[in-house]
Amino acid sequence: MNFKTVLDKVDIFQIVGDCADALGMDTYVVGGYVRDIVLGRPSKDIDFVCLGDGIKLAKKVAGKFGPHVPVSIFKNFGTAMIKIDDWEVEFVGARKESYRHDSRKPTVEAGTLQEDQERRDFTINALAIGVNHSNLGVLVDPFDGLKDMKRKIIRTPTDPDITFSDDPLRMLRAVRFAAQLGFDIEPRTFDGIMNNAGRLSIISGERIIDELNKIIMTNKPSYGFKLLFVSGLLAEFFPEMVALQGVDSVGDKSHKDNFYHTLQVLDNVAAVSDDLWLRWAAIMHDIAKPATKRFNKKVGWTFHGHEDKGARMTPGIFRRLKLPMDDRMKYVQKLVKLHLRPIALVNDKVTDSALRRLLFEAGDDIEDLLKLCRADVTSKNDTKVKRFLANFDKVERKLQEVEEKDQVRNFQPPVSGDEIMAIFELKPSKIVGDLKEEIKEAIMEGHIQNNKSEALELMYKLAAKKGLSKKKTINK
Repeated sequence: MNFKTVLDKVDIFQIVGDCADALGMDTYVVGGYVRDIVLGRPSKDIDFVCLGDGIKLAKKVAGKFGPHVPVSIFKNFGTAMIKIDDWEVEFVGARKESYRHDSRKPTVEAGTLQEDQERRDFTINALAIGVNHSNLGVLVDPFDGLKDMKRKIIRTPTDPDITFSDDPLRMLRAVRFAAQLGFDIEPRTFDGIMNNAGRLSIISGERIIDELNKIIMTNKPSYGFKLLFVSGLLAEFFPEMVALQGVDSVGDKSHKDNFYHTLQVLDNVAAVSDDLWLRWAAIMHDIAKPATKRFNKKVGWTFHGHEDKGARMTPGIFRRLKLPMDDRMKYVQKLVKLHLRPIALVNDKVTDSALRRLLFEAGDDIEDLLKLCRADVTSKNDTKVKRFLANFDKVERKLQEVEEKDQVRNFQPPVSGDEIMAIFELKPSKIVGDLKEEIKEAIMEGHIQNNKSEALELMYKLAAKKGLSKKKTINK
């Protein structure tokens, strides 16, 4: 590859080269941008390493773009960053690092280009290309990162045990890069991860979940999870998922391996949706199966109530993993709780009432729930899979028919609590809640239509039975 030709196409490299020459600094573009050039991946983040003061170089480059281009300076790290259009450009002086055993934050001192490359996590991120006019486009690749890219290998530039012990987050990054790029982790490097998995305990939950979410958002997230599982990393921060693995047998009765089933469901969801939280619902949908597993001599292994217990487990797991405790958690919790409901509606004898209740509980998330349910159909028997998916087609048609007729997906009571209190001159009380609930139940059961007129008529009948008399009239 002619790197000079590639760099010539982007003005920033010409400008940085001019500024570096003016300051007498050898300067190189390094890391992810170089990797992505080779892999043909788009990138708008550029890192420059110079043999000198990176902040000084950043200021000079910013000045070339005008007096009002701000320079963000991070003195503790000796780095500076400028934004130019949609580019994020970072500058740092070449450095070497040393670590304390109880921290991933290094002690930094000035170093050579090779020392700077040695401190990088993987060979594919340790390439450098010169940007000075004397060495423009010259590749510096002391660890054969280019060859590793061609072989599709993730490998550390130096001893993996030292690399991962110094900064254990790199173990998750190894898995993430392997999952994103479809690469293998070189055996010695993978052994280093297994040897140091326990070191993940010094990494913050926020850092861990950031890497995990990137793995979840890959095209085939099961690959990353298998690497996390086999390496021992997953057990360090997500033991509930590890507990899904394994098959128990009594006589000729066995259950499926719920870990690998969950990964298949996750891949199935990933094939139809880029929604991170729908993917999390796939991860969590069977999370309570180990806790609800029972053996029955007649039917074999059962997991009764795993959907309800899984929903109850969701807030605690989200809190511990530093996931958001907001509507996104509630969305995942809802889908976990409801994920068995649609398949129960396949029976031709199912009532409209059951369909209304599912629409009411799922609300606007009904389509996502059905995506999860379809993804949950995993079997090596293609005929069985096709039959189950055809059943879901039937359920979707039934739900659509009921929704068009009754409009209960985002149910709002036709008569509000405030109206009930005004009509009967009541204060907030149990009887107001009871009237609202009985009206809702009548609509769910199909005894009345979902409209104000019929709701008011029923309300007056119910109120009379409770000894309430109308004080005010309300227009229907």
